[in-house]
Amino acid sequence: MLLEMDQLVKRYHHDIVVDHLSLKIREGEIMGLLGPNGAGKTTTINMITGLTKLDHGNIKIFGQDLGKNEKTIKSDIGLVPQDIALFDDLKAWENIAFFAGLYGLKGAILRERVQWALEFVGLDNHQKQFPKKFSGGMKRRLNIACAIVHQPKLIIMDEPTVGIDPQSRNHILESVRRLNREGSTILYTSHYMEEVDAICSKIAIMDQGRIIAQGTSDELKKMISSEDRILLRVSDTSYSMTEELKKLHGVIDCYAKEKEITILAKKDSGLVGQISQIVSHLGAEIYSLNIEQVTLESVFLTLTGKTLRDSE
Repeated sequence: MLLEMDQLVKRYHHDIVVDHLSLKIREGEIMGLLGPNGAGKTTTINMITGLTKLDHGNIKIFGQDLGKNEKTIKSDIGLVPQDIALFDDLKAWENIAFFAGLYGLKGAILRERVQWALEFVGLDNHQKQFPKKFSGGMKRRLNIACAIVHQPKLIIMDEPTVGIDPQSRNHILESVRRLNREGSTILYTSHYMEEVDAICSKIAIMDQGRIIAQGTSDELKKMISSEDRILLRVSDTSYSMTEELKKLHGVIDCYAKEKEITILAKKDSGLVGQISQIVSHLGAEIYSLNIEQVTLESVFLTLTGKTLRDSE
C-alpha cells in the first residue's frame, strides 16, 4: 500500500475538521477525492504533506510512518496546490529550478530535469518568460512542472484545473494520465465531476470530515442504481416549483439552476405526469424532459445532499 491514513483527526478549537478518516491508496492508482467545501479535503492533504499536524491517527507513506520519517518521505511527494505558488519575478525555468533545488537537485541533473518538466507541461517555448505574462492555464501548467521536476512517486493535485480554458484543462488531464502511466500514484481533488470520472481509477467521497463512500466509478454508481435522475428544461423556475416537486412521493431531492430542474427520484416512480401537472399549474412550460442514467454527480448528490459545484 503506497499511502495509508488510519483514523485521522484534526480539530480547530471545538470544531472537528477531519473526523477519524481512514483511506488507503495503492501504488499506481489515481485516487479522486470528492467533497463539498468544508468537507476537510485540503486539511487532509495538508496532513499528508506534513503542513498540518495530526491530533490523532497515523499516516504511512511508502510503508514508512510519516511522523518518524517526514524528511525522507517528503522528498518523494509532489504537491500541486489549489492556490498557484509561483514567483512572478523569476522566469518560468527559474521557478522550476528553484523548486528542484529544494528537493536537492543540482548541476547537470537539475538542468536536465527542468528541461524535462518544461517539455512535459508544454512550456519549453516559454521558459524565458515571466509567469505574470502567462494565462491562467499556463500558470497552472507551470505550477505542475514545479511539483513534478523531482519525479516524485506520489503526486497530490488539489484543484489543478480551476479557472482555466478547455485546452489547458485537456492538457493537464492528459498530463495526469501520462504521469500515472510512467509510474506516479496520484491523489486528485476537483470540483469538476467529469474530470474525476474520466481519469480516476478509484474515488473517495468525503463529507463532514469523513470518507462516506469509496470505490470505482461503476461501484459508486451501483450504490444508487435504484434511483432515477430526471432532467427538465422549462420556460421558468421558482422556489415554489422546486418545493412542490420535492413533496411528490418518491422524490429524494430537487434543485433548479437557471431554467433547468434536476429531480432525483426512486427508480420507476412514475412521476412524469405529476411533474408535468405541477410545472404547468405554476405557469411554466416544459421544453424537454429526460430520465438520465446514474452519474457520479447523482451519487454525490445522494450521499452528501449537495451538488459539488454549488458547494464551491
